[in-house]
Amino acid sequence: MNNTNTVVPEEVVQRHARPGMSLLAILHAIQDETGFVPPEVVGPLAKALNLSRAEVHGVISYYHHFRTQPAARVTVQLCRAEACRSMGTEALAKHIEARTGCRFDADHSHGDAVGLESVYCLGQCALSPAMMVNDTLHAKVTPEKFDAILAAASQCVEETV
Repeated sequence: MNNTNTVVPEEVVQRHARPGMSLLAILHAIQDETGFVPPEVVGPLAKALNLSRAEVHGVISYYHHFRTQPAARVTVQLCRAEACRSMGTEALAKHIEARTGCRFDADHSHGDAVGLESVYCLGQCALSPAMMVNDTLHAKVTPEKFDAILAAASQCVEETV
């Protein structure tokens, strides 16, 4: 993941838009390359796929996975679906907000160290509550386990900066 703010929309679209590829596959490829789906690619992508800008934007905004701005250095995605709720994810969410000083689903476009995102099913219902931290899945998360996960993720980020 590049997380670059300098994106040439036409070049990004040209690299990823191939005949027969679905819009979702292309959006995933763009996000994998740049770290997010820059709003500037919507027009060129719509033109390349013969779609309206509204159709492309609608897909980007519908799926929680796609970002339109760079991610925080540590991104916590907490499952807020029913199975996780029944196993205490809302209490865990309060702990996470208190521990990080951040709020779930808040704008983190100002280079925040931690970004908190709500997601609705990580496929770990039997092992709830579940979360992803920087694309690593964690299950049966307790407040204590979260604190250790956050410390490890923060350490990794500091070592790579």
